[in-house]
Amino acid sequence: MKQLFYAFVIYVSLSFVANAANCVNCHKTVTPNIVSDWQISKHSQNDVGCETCHGSEHNSASNVDKVSLPTPETCKTCHELQVTQFSKGKHALSWASMKAMPTFHLQPMYLTEGMKGCGSCHKVGLKSDEEIKQLKADGQQHGVASCDACHTRHTFSKVEAQQPQACQTCHMGFDHPQWEMYSASKHGVRYLLKQNGILPEGTSAPTCQTCHMQNGNHEVRTAWGFLAVKLPLPQDEQWKNDQITILQALGVLDPEGKPTALLDVVKAADVARLDQESFDKERNKMLKTCGNCHSEKFAKAELEKGDKMIREADHLMAEAIRIVAGLYKDQVIPKPANYPYAFPMLLTFHDAPTVIEQKLFVMFLEHRMRTFQGTFHANPDYALWYGWSEMQRSLAEIKELAEQMRKDKKG
Repeated sequence: MKQLFYAFVIYVSLSFVANAANCVNCHKTVTPNIVSDWQISKHSQNDVGCETCHGSEHNSASNVDKVSLPTPETCKTCHELQVTQFSKGKHALSWASMKAMPTFHLQPMYLTEGMKGCGSCHKVGLKSDEEIKQLKADGQQHGVASCDACHTRHTFSKVEAQQPQACQTCHMGFDHPQWEMYSASKHGVRYLLKQNGILPEGTSAPTCQTCHMQNGNHEVRTAWGFLAVKLPLPQDEQWKNDQITILQALGVLDPEGKPTALLDVVKAADVARLDQESFDKERNKMLKTCGNCHSEKFAKAELEKGDKMIREADHLMAEAIRIVAGLYKDQVIPKPANYPYAFPMLLTFHDAPTVIEQKLFVMFLEHRMRTFQGTFHANPDYALWYGWSEMQRSLAEIKELAEQMRKDKKG
């Protein structure tokens, strides 16, 4: 029996070497850097050959269209824990959350399915079999895989994915400049100095992964979620009313404050914590992480400052929303036909039809985000000047525009 087992192992190993050699011989000429990346990877050192991820149907220049690209299910064969965690997390839902946006379909295909705009980052999300089939039909096979968003092909390096720069491509810019906030914060500065050898190796310097992927957990969640709204609503009466107004402008609550069908979409996309238990779970995870460097009292107080800045930002945001809703109600500007209620729809983004509605969108997705995200990331410039200060200025502009529009309406 032992002899049969050893013979089988030798056969498999020789088959691996032979098949990999065939691929390597060709691709050394066609795509040499892919070959060199694979050769320095852990995969090549552990008998994970080209066929393991790409199948065996493509074996010559005449059938390149037969090559398969790996999906998380492919990776799960060896990395079951990580894929299981990822499947439960927010990144897995990023494709669904992108497609749930009301005016997503108005963007050029090259920015969406073409992976040059939203789709380029949101491709990390899991897709249905039908979506994968359509992507392949459109020649967009590079949109099928997910794990390679952080573990770049063909090294699929764990070390690369552990660096904060691995998050930079997606977590930067207009609505979520986490990279800019982190890299200019004391946490980020210490890490970059440590990387450059200026600070010694043992220096405490947290990365994105330290705080958001504790112990390598691939769920990657936060307590407040992307939109900084949650249920149950706050007990503070002012904040409660302000959050209701924001939820109405997100289409999640109707004018009477009752849940709409869109709430199910928000649940499915997991962009908000919808019960106290899930919020507390993520908050306690973060407190434990902060406790590795700070006292529990200090960490708790700092996170509560973030909560309170959301409260302050929400008060400005809700006032601006009510001003625009009042313009609809008084027929100063027409309510767009595709809006279900007499509330502005913040998730229409740049497709909002008037300048005042555009300013409201920017106030929400850029300035409100920076106010609370800058606070949580310990970046004072983003929290104040790019966040809170800009919200104040936006509100002043919206008030002035609304007043002028009412005067013009009266003639």
